[in-house]
Amino acid sequence: MMKCFTIFKDKSKSKKRRSAPQLSNHRKSDNLDLRRVSKSTDSYSSPRSIKEMYKEREQNLRDFSLFELREATNNFNRLLKIGEGGFGSVYKGTIMPPNGLGDSMVVAIKKLNTQGLQGHKQWVAEVQILGALDHPNLVKLLGYCALDGERGIQRLLVYEYMPNKSLEDHLFNRAMPTVPWRTRLHIILGAAQGMAYLHEDAEVQQVIYRDFKSSNVLLDKDFNPKLSDFGLAREGPTGGQTHVSTAPIGTRGYAAPEYVETGRLTVKSDIWSFGVVLYEILTGRRTLERNLPTVEQKLLDWVKHFPADSKRFNKIMDPRLQNQYSLTAARRIAKLADSCLNKNAKDRPAMSEVVEILKQAIQDSE
Repeated sequence: MMKCFTIFKDKSKSKKRRSAPQLSNHRKSDNLDLRRVSKSTDSYSSPRSIKEMYKEREQNLRDFSLFELREATNNFNRLLKIGEGGFGSVYKGTIMPPNGLGDSMVVAIKKLNTQGLQGHKQWVAEVQILGALDHPNLVKLLGYCALDGERGIQRLLVYEYMPNKSLEDHLFNRAMPTVPWRTRLHIILGAAQGMAYLHEDAEVQQVIYRDFKSSNVLLDKDFNPKLSDFGLAREGPTGGQTHVSTAPIGTRGYAAPEYVETGRLTVKSDIWSFGVVLYEILTGRRTLERNLPTVEQKLLDWVKHFPADSKRFNKIMDPRLQNQYSLTAARRIAKLADSCLNKNAKDRPAMSEVVEILKQAIQDSE
């Protein structure tokens, strides 16, 4: 599993269970910038900040007790563990309605390792963002649990359960069935629509995802994609600024080079990451494959030898597709990936443009 490259430490000192998470209590350089955008030259109302949206919708999130979540997971039984990473562990669980009446619900419960890569403020950011936003291509957050006590701090998140795991699992785990071409296109289109909502929705302040990768694209029972893991997300620049300045953080192989080098974060940083995943979709290869010959280990370097318009282009296509794909659509997607990976960030397309090109690729395939 790819790992993030900045470590955060939890500095919470409270000794009691928290109510709805408040970002204003944890405002540091890497917290969400909650300043409202001013549009003096625009007749439309300014988009609202995540904080404003969250205050409107926080009552939709359930404040779970640690006891409830222990019950739901049989005391976090390792047999129910369905994921693990620098953030901690994810368990499959079963919860009852708040009043105890009605049917139980299967959920995914993330138990954060607060001493690891994703600490308290990432937990707060995820609660705030997913509590404020609503889109069919964003994973639904059902509730949270925060407890500070003698045994240390506990930070948990409860999501809708996604039975088909992640895009990463289906692309790279050879034990799983091959994802057909059209399914791949619908998955990446849905992911693009989720990203376009974050970047361009007029209702809320722009959100920079900052950690787009195939493992964060989860799949429901019908293989509809939903973006997950918003602990690293940030609100976009405000007050006429062109970027957000922050310590570089993300996942190696997916982070945009100008962001890694300068710490200047924009939505175009997300576009670069999207381009990487587009090539993963085409090739069935990870961004870094150390078990391959040296010249093929770095995905973005390898595909340069097979331009989209060249006769050799089909050499990069995932052999597991067994040639069951539209070459016209594949070329279109490779060109789109190249534009997303433009070294000049300003020349990368907007996410709404990416959505339209992917729709064209689907038409090509039909």
